[in-house]
Amino acid sequence: MTDVYNTITDHLSKMSRSQREIAKYVLNHMESVPFHTVGQMAKHSGVSEATVVRFATFLGYSGYPEFQQALQEAVRRQLTTVERLKISDDVYDEEDKAIYEMFDEDVDRIKSMAKQLDTDAFHQAIDLIVNAKRIFIIANRSAVSVGTFLEFYFDTMLENTELIRNPHGISEKLFRLNDGDVVIGLSFARYTKNTVEAVSFAKDRGSKVIAITDNKMSPLIPYSDVSLCARSDVPSFIDSFVAPLSLINALIVAVGKRKRNDIETHLEELEEVWERFGIFSQDE
Repeated sequence: MTDVYNTITDHLSKMSRSQREIAKYVLNHMESVPFHTVGQMAKHSGVSEATVVRFATFLGYSGYPEFQQALQEAVRRQLTTVERLKISDDVYDEEDKAIYEMFDEDVDRIKSMAKQLDTDAFHQAIDLIVNAKRIFIIANRSAVSVGTFLEFYFDTMLENTELIRNPHGISEKLFRLNDGDVVIGLSFARYTKNTVEAVSFAKDRGSKVIAITDNKMSPLIPYSDVSLCARSDVPSFIDSFVAPLSLINALIVAVGKRKRNDIETHLEELEEVWERFGIFSQDE
């Protein structure tokens, strides 16, 4: 585990209540805290700025700047699954209490995403999507779950969307990319190499790239024309896709509004097909 998180978890049992609040906030927001000022850290942790500074020195750092530098270095090295599991054991004490804490943290992730949303970038993404000849969604591992949801609704509305989830099939799917296509890369820490390579290739082919990822230090960012960020960090071995999925919901709704006339006709035709094939359960 990276030194700073090792240090925090090793000192948890010796911390005061205020210090533990700071520690829990840091461990629950590993992607964003490296860029917080002392004031921001104090506000989000519910403590004073002096307490934050004392917290840094309590951990053995010369002050907040050195502590912040350690956090920034740590974010560049993604935690392994085992390391994240250990953090969850340290952060969550009581099993029942942990359930509600995780609910609250997911709400916080959505609020944080909404507050920091770049609305200009969001509308640029909508423009690229509605004008795309073809849309390819690149997602691997757990991000496939989010990619499948996005593909289902975009292809239902636009009839031009495909999810590429098999890293060995990327070359065959993408070698005909051109500047009329849009590639949406979905990846969150720990970032998958195949997804990064795929969006890099798309960029080289002249396609527009939309990155949906967790922070501005994501390896997808350098290859994207538009980037949208939503936190997925959680102090456990899983990812929380609550905020990314909320962002994707907003994208789908916005695209639906922009293409309403075309989509309405298409959906009416689909309803007839669905009825013929008995897709949905009917009440007797």
